[in-house]
Amino acid sequence: MFEYTIDAREGAARAGKLALPHGTVETPAFMPVGTQATVKGLSAGEVRGAGAEIMLSNTYHLFLRPGHDVVREMGGLHRFMGWDRPVLTDSGGFQVFSLARLNDVREEGVEFQSHIDGSRHLFTPERVMEIQAALGADVIMAFDECPPGQADRTLAEAAHERTLRWLERSRDAFEALGREGVSRDQTLLPIIQGSTYTDLRVDAVRRVRELGDWHGIAIGGLSVGEAKPVMWEVLEAVEPELPPDLPRYLMGVGYPDDLLEAIGRGVDMFDCVAPTRNGRNGTAWVEGEGQVNVKGRRFRLDGGPLDPDCDCWTCGNYSRAYLRHLLVAEEMLALRLISLHNVRFLIRLGERARERIRAGEFAGWSEEWLARYRAGRAETKARTE
Repeated sequence: MFEYTIDAREGAARAGKLALPHGTVETPAFMPVGTQATVKGLSAGEVRGAGAEIMLSNTYHLFLRPGHDVVREMGGLHRFMGWDRPVLTDSGGFQVFSLARLNDVREEGVEFQSHIDGSRHLFTPERVMEIQAALGADVIMAFDECPPGQADRTLAEAAHERTLRWLERSRDAFEALGREGVSRDQTLLPIIQGSTYTDLRVDAVRRVRELGDWHGIAIGGLSVGEAKPVMWEVLEAVEPELPPDLPRYLMGVGYPDDLLEAIGRGVDMFDCVAPTRNGRNGTAWVEGEGQVNVKGRRFRLDGGPLDPDCDCWTCGNYSRAYLRHLLVAEEMLALRLISLHNVRFLIRLGERARERIRAGEFAGWSEEWLARYRAGRAETKARTE
């Protein structure tokens, strides 16, 4: 378990396989986000049918509702949500800082007020390890402090240092749970912070490597408001420092162009709520067209599939005209069908990237794909303005 095998490399891009207790994940891989033990609007069977090999769930949300104790009593996340493939849970750190009504950060941890009912709770590294052990995911994350986007140097450095101190405590708590047999079938991943300051990011990687023998490393605190070229600069700075034989997980990133840009900079795993959030707003990703508002009048008599190049259930069975009709009629099926397409779009993009890396064709293919996608996006935007 937890062994990562790299099958092929092209520059910094890698194709590999990550063996986990509930199955093998081929990388590069997009992980659909099942925030509250469900990918919004989709059944576990539909997510499986879209090709997902791993799903992400959220510690903060499941702690508040239904409670990690309930999930544990129901046999853990896999049994609870009817998903027999690997699961990763995040630490809840991002949500504590972004969703809680109020939060008080101190060395012990973070006291926060629930965004649901106003109740107050304390997340410490030790408590977060206990919660994730109860949830039972294959991969769990260390508790970290995620600074706001474009944080100043002082704030970024403080979060960077505290994240490293909390990592030590998370590691010790996780190992103690393992000795008790509680977290035996799980692995803990560290998160590197440092905002957009490349020297802090490099320092984080070096110090994280000294703190344990990990099965992967996560990069947090990006795609939170900084310009995309800045994100690429950070990834380029840390890539040479990252262990070459471990999977790299870029947290919260999942737009199509972001995936290909990051894969080319050595990233292996991604997650994002964008596929279903866009789907619920009637927006689909279409190859050669970019991001498309399916409610547009131009689709009223369009009998073609949403994306002629897509192999998802939606594109194989329904026309753009029908999807537009469902949206105009405010039928919930439209939101489900477009969400399903978007999830498959990103999973398939990862599959295609793997094929190209193995063939030694990734650089040229991704450059051409991105050029067509961005040109289509610009044309679509101009058409709607």
